[in-house]
Amino acid sequence: MNKHQLLKHIIAALQADLAVFSHAARAAHAAATHAECQPDNKYDTTALEASYIAQGQANRAQDIRAALAIYSKLEPRTFDDNTPIRLTALVTLEDEDGARRQVFIGPEAGGLRITCASGEIVVITPASPLGRSLIGKCVGDEIQTGSAGARKNLSIEDVR
Repeated sequence: MNKHQLLKHIIAALQADLAVFSHAARAAHAAATHAECQPDNKYDTTALEASYIAQGQANRAQDIRAALAIYSKLEPRTFDDNTPIRLTALVTLEDEDGARRQVFIGPEAGGLRITCASGEIVVITPASPLGRSLIGKCVGDEIQTGSAGARKNLSIEDVR
């Protein structure tokens, strides 16, 4: 999958998430303001709890809208073996056991997983621990991930 296709898949996944969270926010708001949620006594917090859920859903929908705006304007860069990793790099990593995985360094939506013919691509941000480790590295470099007791060495096999 090339990066233009990957960006289309990321945008489609974000649009689907936005639809879900927008619907959930409207439903939670309706529940919070419904007559059956009005408190029966000073200890009944059903409406208050529903309003917290509605606000959380609305906040998440707003975050997704912001990510969509950023991704819709994002221009993928081209990389070669000597280009330092930065935003829009599609990186193939290999661990000590030979297992490979691909990560896309995006500005938002860290943790989003995109499935394609070659496997799964995980979106990471430069602010994540793995993203911080990768920024500025090149093909052939190695990084360490994990905590002190469970460190893993990863080699950078490819950057597109």
